[in-house]
Amino acid sequence: MILYEIRKIFARTGGRIALGLLLCTLAVSCFLAAHVYYVNGDGVKEYGYFAVQKLRAAQKEWAGILDQERLQAALRENLRIRHSPEAQSENPKDLEISFSRIQSIYEIRNLINLSCAEGFRSYDYYLADRLTSVNAADFYQNRIRLLRDWLETDARDQFTEAEKAWLIRQYEELDTPFYYDYVKGWRRAMEYFPTLVMLTAIILGYLAAGIFSSEFQWKADAVFFTSVYGRNRAVSAKVTAGFLTVTGIYWILAGFYTAFVLTFFGADGASCPVQADMSGWKCFYHLTMGQAYLLVLTGGYVGCLFLSGLTMLVSAKTRSAVVAVMIPFGAVFLPSFLSAIEHPLMNHILALLPDRLLDVGATLGYFYLYPIGGRMYGAVPLLLILYTALSILLFPMQYREYRNLLKK
Repeated sequence: MILYEIRKIFARTGGRIALGLLLCTLAVSCFLAAHVYYVNGDGVKEYGYFAVQKLRAAQKEWAGILDQERLQAALRENLRIRHSPEAQSENPKDLEISFSRIQSIYEIRNLINLSCAEGFRSYDYYLADRLTSVNAADFYQNRIRLLRDWLETDARDQFTEAEKAWLIRQYEELDTPFYYDYVKGWRRAMEYFPTLVMLTAIILGYLAAGIFSSEFQWKADAVFFTSVYGRNRAVSAKVTAGFLTVTGIYWILAGFYTAFVLTFFGADGASCPVQADMSGWKCFYHLTMGQAYLLVLTGGYVGCLFLSGLTMLVSAKTRSAVVAVMIPFGAVFLPSFLSAIEHPLMNHILALLPDRLLDVGATLGYFYLYPIGGRMYGAVPLLLILYTALSILLFPMQYREYRNLLKK
């Protein structure tokens, strides 16, 4: 009976089109993630798998503990390259040759720029070119110092004293010096996964919207509810079919995407802290790159499951797929309009809306704190706990709502 309900989802023309769109979405997401170039010694950009392997090999040469010796060596190499004739030239070809030499230390250079920045929110790409030395102790302490300065100036009214103290403590408790490695695979996977998961959530919502409303559209509801198992096993089969469809499609797409990106770029650096990459330098969560990506995958699944479950509930309640299918659209796009309202309370509310689960990688960088029971929490753990619980509650609610429709 469950398999019959699943077949019904894809038997419709719309279901087959949706499946095609999901495959197109996967292909586009993989293409965008893989669009990386390497500049060879002649200043020519190379694309594709072998170009990525050259970039990987170059940056792997600098893997290791990011201590005083490695920081100084990277800075000396940067100054040597930046003072070369090619770097001083105005010829675009020479400038590309200069950039080809700096690719190996490019990520460490970015970290130095962030550590030595004038402010917590500022970034100067050319700052490393003006530095003559970097002290490892200051390199890590600067991260804490910049946070303190920001909390005392620009963000002084955004946090309570307890929240400020907690953020500073989170920064101070990070184990340093940390291990640096090539992490391009994990970064690209997290960067373009939201493209896949947001479109997947919308398409899954479309598929889920017809599971309960189809009997009314086909005028078969009277037969359905008066059959032997119409009010129990048949309803349970619809709920289960919805869950299995969402779960199966999500993890198949996420699995193919992850396998492709990590095979293409390599899975190096899974044990590096997220702070060892420019994108996570300011993050206050203590996570490795592998753990962060696992949270991204889990958040996407919980988000898709919740939105699809809510869509199914609305479909059962309204008997209309048209009304229900608006749920994922609204959840994905409405918060972008509400974000125009500049108010601390609104920001804290928006940070807990389900669309944030579809881009956990970005949510990890938000400084939204929630004191609960004497403890401080970031938005990510609350999102996962809240919407996991709500997703579980939605299934018995769907069952009860659809089972009682004939009485209404």
